[in-house]
Amino acid sequence: MDHTLGARVAVISGASAGIGRAVALDLAAAGAVVVVNARRSGPLEELARNLGAKAAAVAGDCADDSVIARMLDAALALAGREANLVVVNAGRGLHGSSLTSNPAEWEEMMRTNVLGVARLIRAAGHRMLIASGSKSGTGVGTPPRDIIVIGSVVGRHVSPFSSMYGATKFAVHGLVEGTRRELGPKGIRVTLIEPGFVESEFQGVAGYDPAWVNEMFDRIGPVLKPQDVARMIAFVASQPLHVHVSDILVRPTRQDYP
Repeated sequence: MDHTLGARVAVISGASAGIGRAVALDLAAAGAVVVVNARRSGPLEELARNLGAKAAAVAGDCADDSVIARMLDAALALAGREANLVVVNAGRGLHGSSLTSNPAEWEEMMRTNVLGVARLIRAAGHRMLIASGSKSGTGVGTPPRDIIVIGSVVGRHVSPFSSMYGATKFAVHGLVEGTRRELGPKGIRVTLIEPGFVESEFQGVAGYDPAWVNEMFDRIGPVLKPQDVARMIAFVASQPLHVHVSDILVRPTRQDYP
């Protein structure tokens, strides 16, 4: 772990399990101030206790503006300065296409995966700009300021077995790239991480058939662990001020599709 991460003030959404939890553990181990968010307060509070005195938990819906404000306010209160590393990780999956998935779940998924991401990017971006002392120009602060968003390989390579979920991540891809072009010249790095299959709670929550998941993992495994994606995030955040890793697509070595 790069020692420069110890200067970061991090906010991580969707941190009660999986990738978000792995990121929180890595950053806290490096000495960063860490604010974690998820809907499930029990696991979240336990994680914050394990992270130590430089950590705080803010439970709630990551797509709710008031919860987002509380997350960023908690970072400011804990560190005495605004968050400079925001990991937009919260999201949910959904098995099936526009023809086969459950339409009753579309709205909630769109709200979490697209609107929630946009709202956190917007709030974090505004605060980072104000903290830098200017809303325009090319000045950069020290340490770097990063907004890192978790997308998905199916947001770039659309798959028929999860095309509704993939459509939300396709939207996130466009949102992140547009924001990168807007904020990059102002010294804020906006990055998209697109993982392939990761072993986590995701598949169960998304409603994938366990037999299908096991067969897929057997065929392409070993699949990614949350720690593998967390390592990519640490790599991005550890780069010098003038270096921006804009996109990372990371798959298990044996994953051929998507």
